[in-house]
Amino acid sequence: MSRKLFAGLFLSGLIATVLSACDADKLSKLKPGSTRADEVRRLMGPPTLEWVDADGSRVWEYPRTPEGIVNYMLVIGPDNVLREVRQVLTDENFARVKPGMTTDEVRYLLGRPAHERYFSRQQETVWDWKTRVEPGMTWYFNVHFNNDGVVSKTSSSFEPGA
Repeated sequence: MSRKLFAGLFLSGLIATVLSACDADKLSKLKPGSTRADEVRRLMGPPTLEWVDADGSRVWEYPRTPEGIVNYMLVIGPDNVLREVRQVLTDENFARVKPGMTTDEVRYLLGRPAHERYFSRQQETVWDWKTRVEPGMTWYFNVHFNNDGVVSKTSSSFEPGA
């Protein structure tokens, strides 16, 4: 293995470790049922996206992609109190992605993707999320959207040497 490749792998691993350690510290301070929204924002920073549900609760998105293998959705109730912290990049959520879903539905379920690529020959856009990292291999869950922004299929892929 070249020194440059080893340094890149080491740096990627170090970044992922630091991100997860920071998240663990911040998340341990969040108490569903008692932590107020302003405290969540102070600890976690501003969300990348806010969804407002019919009952008045808000879902705040905190993605850790493309470097991490987690995305968090924090549910803030209508009373401005944290209700739930969800890590959404799970096998159960990947299985819930079905043909016919819209980009908004997938984003609400999985959070911001790590990458978004358009393939003109296939006439599709593919979003991916990193799912696991093994020595010499990085795995991704992929969602394929047609030109109308509707899921046509899902797949998995990997990058060797990453």
